[in-house]
Amino acid sequence: QVQLVESGGGLVQPGGSLRLSCAASGIALKINTMGWYRQAPGKQRELVAGITSGGITNYADSVKGRFTISRDNAKMTVYLQMNSLKPEDTAVHYCNAEVLTIRSELVEVWGQGTLVTVSS
Repeated sequence: QVQLVESGGGLVQPGGSLRLSCAASGIALKINTMGWYRQAPGKQRELVAGITSGGITNYADSVKGRFTISRDNAKMTVYLQMNSLKPEDTAVHYCNAEVLTIRSELVEVWGQGTLVTVSS
């Protein structure tokens, strides 16, 4: 069973940068798409960015040009580099992965979330 553990959240001033990491552990046949979602207070969870195992990326319009998603397949880790942060980026950020288990089942796995707060 694959587990995801996020790190890198915290408090940053507007215009600042943070780098989130999400490391997968466990046994699986393959980890397909990995991504980052976020949920602000009183709002629904939304996709921030995703990346396929082949490196194809997609971003929410609100973060294009400011955030960069990347992954290291050998380390089973996905990263989110966040630059030019705005107060509206404040949210709990969750890592997500589509995992092909050793039973050849496709399952969706979530991390526990890491809080990003952008405030002066």
